[in-house]
Amino acid sequence: MKIAIAGASGRMGRMLVEAVLSQADVELVGVLDRPGSQLLGHDAGAFIGRESGIRITDDADLALAHAEYLIDFTRPEATLAYLAVARRYGVKLIVGTTGFSEAQKTELASASQTTAMVVAANMSVGVNVTLKLLDMAARMLATGYDIEVIEAHHRHKVDAPSGTALKIGEVLAGALGRDLAECAIYGREGITSERDPSTIGFSTIRGGDIVGDHTVLFAGIGERIEISHKSSSRVGYAQGALRAARFLADKSSGLFDMQDVLGLH
Repeated sequence: MKIAIAGASGRMGRMLVEAVLSQADVELVGVLDRPGSQLLGHDAGAFIGRESGIRITDDADLALAHAEYLIDFTRPEATLAYLAVARRYGVKLIVGTTGFSEAQKTELASASQTTAMVVAANMSVGVNVTLKLLDMAARMLATGYDIEVIEAHHRHKVDAPSGTALKIGEVLAGALGRDLAECAIYGREGITSERDPSTIGFSTIRGGDIVGDHTVLFAGIGERIEISHKSSSRVGYAQGALRAARFLADKSSGLFDMQDVLGLH
């Protein structure tokens, strides 16, 4: 499997490069980074002391010309720019980018009619099993329990709530027959009045080097139920991305998520 990776200077980009170089059934054929990056021209494996033979570039055509898959954990604008090039070369996409607008999501969906892609806010197998558990719990605790989503990430994360927290909210709202856009509460301050039992609250923490913690609190009268997933490393995200690539091996088009990859739907 010939794989290209976008975002070489990012934490996930580096983890993905290391993961690909350590797997026998995949080959690294291209690595992209943003224009002006100090890593441009350097060997992609230099940070782990391994010569990969692949030079980091900002030229998407060069990076994707011989690729079968592109794994992209960057920013929405960069993802869509790479998508346009990937479609020309018939490259399948595994997208872990978060923060897409509704218009950008529509653009991805449109492209999936001719390009196979897995798009997921979180590629971790554990997180996606947690989503399944939350769907089950929300259906059973639909009345009498207030729901709060608490997420924590490192100080460098630029979007809030996290894409995973929003996906959690979508799963909870779907299980309860609600529209997240109408029931989500993203912040509280001052006199807020009593809690509306139909709402789903979100709390965001940013600090230090927290990889990613997500907890859903079901608060009832006389008891609380918490379902949590905590990441101590990005290895799980990288391994999930490779699993998604293998899932796409026999797909020529379509928009899939990690629930599809894991057979959880």
